[in-house]
Amino acid sequence: MTDSHPASPQPSRPSDARVVFVGAGPGAADLLTLRAANAIAAADVIVWAASLVPAEVVTAHAGPEARLIDSSSLDLAALEEVYARAGREGLTVARVHSGDPSLYSAIGEQIERVEAHGLAWEIVPGVGALSAAAAALGEELTVPEVAQSVICTRLGTATPMPPGEDLAAFAAHGTTLALFLSAKRAQRVQAELTAGGYAPDTPCAVCYRVSWPDQRIVRCWLDQLAATLRDGGFVRHTLVLVGPGLTRTTASHAAEADPDDACPPAARSRLYDPAFAHLHRLPGGRSGPAPAGGAGQGEHRP
Repeated sequence: MTDSHPASPQPSRPSDARVVFVGAGPGAADLLTLRAANAIAAADVIVWAASLVPAEVVTAHAGPEARLIDSSSLDLAALEEVYARAGREGLTVARVHSGDPSLYSAIGEQIERVEAHGLAWEIVPGVGALSAAAAALGEELTVPEVAQSVICTRLGTATPMPPGEDLAAFAAHGTTLALFLSAKRAQRVQAELTAGGYAPDTPCAVCYRVSWPDQRIVRCWLDQLAATLRDGGFVRHTLVLVGPGLTRTTASHAAEADPDDACPPAARSRLYDPAFAHLHRLPGGRSGPAPAGGAGQGEHRP
């Protein structure tokens, strides 16, 4: 099947005007990618939500003549006017989103408006909150023989979920689940996860403002999740991770219950097993054939 959608970045248009949707990462200024920093530095106009992206992420890289716009109070029509003006004046706009623009950023409807005005556009990926949370927890989310999938989802609230995508249905898979934008409805979250099949002692991690100076991480069991969210005042900026793959949470609770109770060793990946062979490693740890030269890292060739 041929993909009819244009790839990112877009081909150049007659006008120099363009919009770059920039992933700003989870919060820490030093988790901004080099490409994102360059995009912000090159922009004539920078639009970002100050409530979601720390000011220093933008101001540390913005040019001295750049126009800074806080989008916290802007609706789609107001954003469209910013893009339309950029088109008329041949400007580059950096539309800065928290985390990675591919998740819960509503860039799709913005891209429609950008294209309607004939502007080129590009997406610069960012470090997502899920990656930052896993790093803060010291967790690998895909654990051999325990959980090899990660589900990213949210509760259906003002924006309803499509049929079959309710939280209980996803919980039935029993794998690692990352729950965005849902901490405010703590009791409902716990009830639906339990109804879907997670056991009461399924490990959970509540991750608040990950990588910000006031970051908070709380580990608990599923039957403690609603109380943990409520008592901690976790409403916004909170990602909840659930699933048996959170092995460090399990070990932490076991140690608290009985310091002498050693947890069984986790299953190991076959990747580093001496008997496992692949293109660059033969059985017994011997080296495979050297890779053909020529293509750079990340380069794709037909």
